[in-house]
Amino acid sequence: MDSIAVEVSILTPPEPVRVDRPDRYPDRIEVGRDGLIVSRGRNRGLLLPQVPVERGWDAEEFLTQCCLKAWLPPDAWLTPGTEIEKFQAIIFAEEAPRGAVRRKELQSR
Repeated sequence: MDSIAVEVSILTPPEPVRVDRPDRYPDRIEVGRDGLIVSRGRNRGLLLPQVPVERGWDAEEFLTQCCLKAWLPPDAWLTPGTEIEKFQAIIFAEEAPRGAVRRKELQSR
């Protein structure tokens, strides 16, 4: 543990993202605030809110990558029947291994 800085994310309950057309999902997701869960059948993928910020993704790429994590085709979020949920996280991180713990704020895009 002397060489590991720990980060903990406390997740809010997920809420379904409701749209009239699947191509509108990106408009309902705020990178830097929302985490995503993509589900279809037995496949499910979850990515924390900090992931797209750290990787420089926009909302569409975030959806695509969450589909891939669920072992679905990258455009599965556009397929009717694929469920998209979002959640937020309160993030605490050590500044250094065994160091002070601070609340981490993400930058919205």
